[in-house]
Amino acid sequence: MLKVHHLTHSRSQRILWLLEELGLPYELVIHPRDPVTVRSPQSLFRIHPLGKGPTIEHDGGALTESGAIIDFVTRRLAAGRLSVPETSPEFADYCFWLHYAEGSAMGPVVFDLLDGMTGNGCGEALRGFFLNEIEHSFAYMSEVLSGQEHFLASGFSAADINMTWVLELAEPCGHLQDRPVLASYVRRMQARPAYLRATEKGGKQDLGMFRRASAPPLT
Repeated sequence: MLKVHHLTHSRSQRILWLLEELGLPYELVIHPRDPVTVRSPQSLFRIHPLGKGPTIEHDGGALTESGAIIDFVTRRLAAGRLSVPETSPEFADYCFWLHYAEGSAMGPVVFDLLDGMTGNGCGEALRGFFLNEIEHSFAYMSEVLSGQEHFLASGFSAADINMTWVLELAEPCGHLQDRPVLASYVRRMQARPAYLRATEKGGKQDLGMFRRASAPPLT
């Protein structure tokens, strides 16, 4: 059976949500964050050398990275459900949103969190850069979601699962406050029955903890 190593208050919430949407069986192992450093516990490093959450175990191997896990699960274990086939006109859009989440979208948000956690340690030049990137990125997302319910015109997909966590992480920083389209999208995703089941199993997220922390963050 698929085993999911879930780091609390982390990206691995996505994988629980994905599996609940797909109705796939899995064994859940919960790894609490260190309450002081908010980093991964040593138990995750015993599963994979990078000590990251999420990590899955399947057929004797361990796989980390949210996008890679989503791709693996949808293709290998779910017969392509919640993904888009290569023959689809939306295949390129699906690939973009699936990987944009941990590519261009996530980096500036993490810099913003680090800046707060280090007492504005990033400096004015870097702060100006990542805030500008957030503005452009989130404006683009708002534009897309102004005309459709999900990131793909055809409807809900695994790309929404990957993208939602970026917006959830950005919300405690105030980046959804004046972006009602994005805030409404997040509320819709959080109201999905599978999302609620994943939260019940993995624990409610407190992503504001990174905003409040002062130790070096995220794993």
